[in-house]
Formats: sequence, C-alpha cells, structure tokens
Amino acid sequence: MDDVTSLPTMSMDGLGPWLKKVEEIGELKRITAPVDPILEMSTIAYLSGKEVGSPALLFENIKGHPGQRALWNIMGSSLNRVALAIRRAPGRSGLDLVKVLKNAMKAQIPPRVVPAEGALVNQNVDTGDKIDITRLPAPQMWPLDGGKYIGTCDAVITKDPESGRVNVGTYRQMIKSKNEVGYYASPGKDTVLDRERWWAMGKPAPVAAVYGLDPLLFLVAATSFPKDVSEYNFFGGINGAPIEVFESEVTGLTLPANAEIIIEGFAYPDKTFTEGPFGEFTGYYGRPGGPTPYIEIKAVRYKNNPILTSALMADWPSNEAGLFWALAKAAKVWTDLDLLGVPGIKGVWSPPEAAGWGMTVVSIEQRYAGHAAQTMALAAQCTGGAYFTKYVVVVDDDVDPSNLSDVIWAMVTRSRPAQSIEILRETWSTYLDPSLNPPEIRPWGSKCLINACMEFKHIKNFSKRTKLSKPMYDQVAARWKELGFAGAVPPIRIFETGAKLKE
Repeated sequence: MDDVTSLPTMSMDGLGPWLKKVEEIGELKRITAPVDPILEMSTIAYLSGKEVGSPALLFENIKGHPGQRALWNIMGSSLNRVALAIRRAPGRSGLDLVKVLKNAMKAQIPPRVVPAEGALVNQNVDTGDKIDITRLPAPQMWPLDGGKYIGTCDAVITKDPESGRVNVGTYRQMIKSKNEVGYYASPGKDTVLDRERWWAMGKPAPVAAVYGLDPLLFLVAATSFPKDVSEYNFFGGINGAPIEVFESEVTGLTLPANAEIIIEGFAYPDKTFTEGPFGEFTGYYGRPGGPTPYIEIKAVRYKNNPILTSALMADWPSNEAGLFWALAKAAKVWTDLDLLGVPGIKGVWSPPEAAGWGMTVVSIEQRYAGHAAQTMALAAQCTGGAYFTKYVVVVDDDVDPSNLSDVIWAMVTRSRPAQSIEILRETWSTYLDPSLNPPEIRPWGSKCLINACMEFKHIKNFSKRTKLSKPMYDQVAARWKELGFAGAVPPIRIFETGAKLKE
C-alpha cells in the first residue's frame, strides 16, 4: 500500500471508469426488478444504507422511464468507494483518507479545455422544444418533499462575472417543469454570490448542473474551498491529472466533458417559484417551501445510455453524503490549520454521525500555553470549518480523533466544563438547521468549543493514563488466533514506556 503522502495511485475522469472499479471490488448492486422513482427507490436506498459499508445501487428498471438508469448510495458509508473516488486503492482507514486528501488538496491542476464536438456528454444535445427533463428518472425521496428532485448528487457550475472564476458547488434542485428546474442555495454560498453579481449588472446568471457525475467532482463540489479558486483545480490536484472541460456555446461556461448529463441555462432575479420542503442531510426537512430562483433550461446534454446520480439525504448511516463530507471537511480544516501555521496537528476528523458537517475533532501535541485554545478557535472559523459546524473538540495526541469512544473518554476525563468550554455566537449557519427557530434566524448560528486536552500548566503531573506494555501486546497479538479470537488484533498506538515488568 502506498504512503498517504505519495501521488495518486490512479487517475480517471467520469462516472463510468469509477463505477467499473466499484463493480470489480464487489460493491455495486444492480437492481433489475421494477422500482418506482416516487418514494420506492429512496426507501430501498434508506433501508439498504442502514448497514455501514452497504453497496452502491444501480436501478436498471425504473417504472415510467424505460431504458433509464439511476445510481444511488454512490459512496455512502463505504471507505472503499471513497478511496476509489479520491484515486486510491481500497482498504484504508478513515484517518488515512483524510491525510490523503489533506496533502492532495495542497496541489492544484487547472482543467484542460478540449473541443466540444469530442466531449462524451455531447453525444446528444436537446434544445428548444426537445428539452424535457421529466424524461429522466428524478425521484421524490420523502413523503413531504415538495416535488421530484433531479439535483441531489450534482455539481452546479457558475462563474464570477468580474474575475471569471468558475465555481462548482452542490445544491438541491427540484423540477418545476420540463424546461425549468429549481436553484436553491443557502445564503453566503458561492453560487449565490455569483448570481447576485450577474443580476447587479442587469444580466441573467448563466448556470449549469451536472446530474451524472464523477464522484470526485461531487466531493470537491461539496467542500468549502477559497472563494477565489475554482473547484476544478482541486479536482485535478486530487486526481493527479486535469479534468477535461469544454466551453459551452450556450452559456459560455466551461463544462465537464465526460459527464453523463448536463443541463444549462439562465436564472433571473424576478423569476421564482415555491420550492421545497426537502428531506435534508440533517435527517429533517429543510427550509420550508418559499420563493426560490429557477433555471430556464436552454440545453440538455447527455451521453448515450446515461446514468442519473441521486444522493439520499438522511440520518446516518443512510446519508449518502455523510462519510465523504466528513472526510473532505476534516481534510480541508487540517489543510487550513497547516496554512495558518498551527504546529503539532496529529489528526483531524469530522464524524459522519454528526451529519458530516456538524462536528470537528482535532488531535494535537500540546507545545505551549494556549495551544489547544488557539487550535479550536481557528478550526471553528477557518474556511473548511466555518459553515454549520456546531461542536469543535480538541484532544491530545494520544487520542484517536476518528474514534468517538476515545473522544468522549477524553472529554469526560480531561475537560472541565466550567473552564474548558467556549461559545462563539453569530456564526455562519444554514436554513437547513432544524434547531434554530424561527427559521428567519437560521443564517446565524453558534459554536461550542470544547478543550478536552490535559490542562497544559499541569500536563507534566497530570494523572497518568493506563497503557499496555508493548512487548506484551506483541506477545498476545502473535497468539491471537491460538487464543481463539477471530479477526484482526485491535490496533494500539500508545504504550507504557516508563516502567519495567515486575519479576
């Protein structure tokens, strides 16, 4: 297995090559029985997803949509499929994958422009009266959803009219009609800033959406990167090779050449419709239905026999985005802390159980007074950690941040509630947070910062924790099967070094 700091083990571009590798490792389930896109596909995905590591689901017989295909639970709770998405071999731990992403995010490779006529997604281009997105098997996922959502596992593409920076983000999209689709995004998101700049110039906002996409594009689209850099560059850096794009003659946007399905058109400030609600990543319905901009579709591009990608938003582990969101967010926070010059970072984790984005845990080797407090404050408000995250916990380097049992143990045995907890108010939140009421206050949230490290001024005489003897661990590990235990020996990272075995 290659070192986590090495270059990618593989590069690819598009859903097809990735899906082939997923099938090779036995994590693709083809469903050929007839299935209804209204509630039934989502129910199957939810129930299947209750098992951690459940397979990706390819629906090949969708009622009312003969010949159409839909892929669900793309990465889901599978570390193997996330590894393939970031171009690594399967079999890594979650913290290893965070390290891979952290290092890969420091590299940027701009996209490569290719001729439009050679782009895979341009095998078919519908315009004018031929446009009808209702032909695609867009699902209704939850009983109280406002309609069919074609955009869940998507990448929405916009451009800053002043700088020309291309943004790629993930936002939900509900079908309004055969040639109109919703364009909802939370306040402060890059796509909102882009479209408002176009509208301030008195122009419609050009926008495109990819509905059958490379999982790596989904991952970078759903990650918070600096607002002046295109996510295409981070795709290239993680992939080890540039993403191929072509320039659209319709909107002027640069679009992924190897996508399965792309729609593009324009959004106007005075053209809205009632969108939502929608069952969101928190496991609750999101923003109640309200006026939302929509896209007037001018072109639908798709390859032959395309696959529509869908992502069920739900409670863990059925939340299809929870794990990869967690890994990408943790990697970005770690990258930010490195760039800010914070020393001694040993690991960063965002538990998928916390809706992917809701919690950050940072493990540090304490080096000076105030080190833990500095780390948790910066982790709470850096680019990768500012959005939504409610709880930030800092632990010592003997604690595995990806093991919630270890983290809770450290919180209980090392933090002092009266001294170790800080609250940040008026922070960046989302309309999708069900705990903030009335809904009008939801753009503003708060964060709880918990210092679960040993108090630095007493660290040298802090009560010693119990640790195993390394020689005895090795002795028992060598006899594990002889002793009648199945499976691997639990890994241990720290051992007692300051005592001798008694005779």
